[in-house]
Amino acid sequence: MGRIHLFEFEDQSWFPSFIRDYMTDFLQFLSNLAKIYKPVSGLLAEKILASGQHQIIDLASGGGGGLLWLNSELRQQIPDLRITLTDYYPNIAAFKSTAAKADNIDFERQPVDALHVPGHLTGFRTQFLSFHHFRPDEARAILQNAVDAKSPIGIFETQGRSVVSIVAMLLSPISVLLTTPFIRPFKIGRIVFTYLIPMVPLCIMWDGVASSLRTYSLKEMNELVTGLQNKDDYQWTIGKEKNVLYLIGLPAKSPMF
Repeated sequence: MGRIHLFEFEDQSWFPSFIRDYMTDFLQFLSNLAKIYKPVSGLLAEKILASGQHQIIDLASGGGGGLLWLNSELRQQIPDLRITLTDYYPNIAAFKSTAAKADNIDFERQPVDALHVPGHLTGFRTQFLSFHHFRPDEARAILQNAVDAKSPIGIFETQGRSVVSIVAMLLSPISVLLTTPFIRPFKIGRIVFTYLIPMVPLCIMWDGVASSLRTYSLKEMNELVTGLQNKDDYQWTIGKEKNVLYLIGLPAKSPMF
């Protein structure tokens, strides 16, 4: 099945920001509950240590809370780890909530474009469940921007273009309905737009299916890297661990190499 770039509600500038926030709140709650990054936590720690960059600049963070479990795992090997959350549509309330739960997490208040990361944000760039939002030319520009800045970068996706993934997304409203009462902080609007006016579960279902169809395959990730300038100045690791697809690039001068 070829990649199909359907629209996602979260990407639209006209989409109500509070509905977008409710959606990202659900995604971060589920990611911590399911520990979805567990298959690659060891690999990521290894690459961070190899890069010498103990500062993560997380791009397209959504609510940011999805990194809480992973952060606790990484800090066991990297005690001085720092994480800065960023997004083109920053959810400041969610960022504050996430930062309050970990003393090594902070955030950018201003919008950050993953294609043009500001020079003051230096460190190991990451993207979790967000790379598929970008078309091939934009995805390549994200990688090229990292290469030009000599910044390590790690891309991680947990969905894929498969029948199993698409069916799981079609069933996602059930998860939304079951977990919403446990998402904190409690918001009456979240209840209203989940149960009375079911915009949140329906939009999550659509965006989930679209995300699956948008996700880059391992072959396509390799093709993106092949099109980069100065790509040979980096060591690229592209693969899949259980259900997690990953693309990691480290400057070749990193200690590991």
